[in-house]
Formats: sequence, C-alpha cells, structure tokens
Amino acid sequence: MKPLDKKALFAELQTHVDEELRQLLLAQRTTQSGATHEESRPENDKDTRALESTYLARGLAERVVQLEKEVQALRMLRVREFSCEEPVALSALVRVEYEEDDALYLVSPAGGGLRLHTSNQVVLVVTLQAPIGKALLGKYCDEEIEVSSPQGRKLGTILDVQ
Repeated sequence: MKPLDKKALFAELQTHVDEELRQLLLAQRTTQSGATHEESRPENDKDTRALESTYLARGLAERVVQLEKEVQALRMLRVREFSCEEPVALSALVRVEYEEDDALYLVSPAGGGLRLHTSNQVVLVVTLQAPIGKALLGKYCDEEIEVSSPQGRKLGTILDVQ
C-alpha cells in the first residue's frame, strides 16, 4: 500500500467532528429554547409538545457531552506509524482484502462511519466499539478477521498496517 498521510487524514477527521459538534450545539440550544419558550406551555392536559421538546433537548445534551469527549480524545491521540510486525491499535491505517474487494480502515477514537477521500481512495473511519474495529484490534498482517453484520458474516485478510 502506498503510504498515506495519516496526519492529514486525522486533521480532516478532526474538522468533520468539530463541525458535527458545532451543529449539534446549535440544534441543542434551539431545542432547549423551544422547550422553555412561553408558547410551548401545554394548552390542556393532552398537550405533550413541551414534554417532548424537553426529552429531545435532554437527548441532544447527552449527545453533546459524548461528542465533546470524542473531540478531546481525537485531539489527544498520538498518531503513530505501524508496520506489519505490530498489532493494530488506535491510529492504525489498515487495508483488508475481502472476497469481493479491498477496504481501507482508519482506527480512531471518534468519527466512526465517516468516509474520508484521499489519493483516489476511500478511507472508512472505524472506532474500537464497532464490529470491524473490534475485529481488527490486536491483529497483524496476514491474519484473517471475521465481522458479523446485518448482511451476514464477512471474512477478510489484513494486507497491510501503517
């Protein structure tokens, strides 16, 4: 695998996560404001708009706290280089060969599910909580991994770790 600039990948990831946090904070403030607004008061005992807005605001607040922790973990992450003689860990860039194609994964403490585009390649960000992250953790080049998903079981071989 041609070496990719992992620091640039993590910088792009940081930008995405920071923007998600910014948008989430705005949504939370708007929802909180609506939940406490005078016009949100119930008109009768069957009117639950204010209660529903309060639940939504609370859920958004919890997500904000979680995302703030992820942003901090991403900022504190020491991006390091790996070789095939080292096990997969946080900040590893891993190429996996599947029967139908290859995939490139960036193991990160945040941003799971994001797709980063670089050098005509798509890099999928995975966290250690995701099934693929769990399957990769601690594995070496040439080891097989098995991932269970709603589409079924998927077998792959680690081709490279950097």
